[in-house]
Amino acid sequence: MASVWGIAKMRKLDEYLRIKDAAGYLGVSPNTLRNWGRSGKIPERRHPANGYRLYAKEELDALLSEAESPVNMKPTKRKPASPHFPARRPTRKATSSP
Repeated sequence: MASVWGIAKMRKLDEYLRIKDAAGYLGVSPNTLRNWGRSGKIPERRHPANGYRLYAKEELDALLSEAESPVNMKPTKRKPASPHFPARRPTRKATSSP
């Protein structure tokens, strides 16, 4: 993208989705998408006229393909029980004797 006065020039606006549409496309809530934008997980841009958040379709597709990649799947290991807090055992129900 070319730069004009230090501002990155955007492609056609029809190549971008607003937050509601982008969230639906990814299957997440708009608040999740805002948080991802703030944390840098996904780049967000602003509409030049109204300031709405915009997300490039190709970047959303890249995020989806990355999420579907089996490389991201890591086996999880359970931590052993702490000696201070042993693992809970099922408790027996008290039985009443007649």
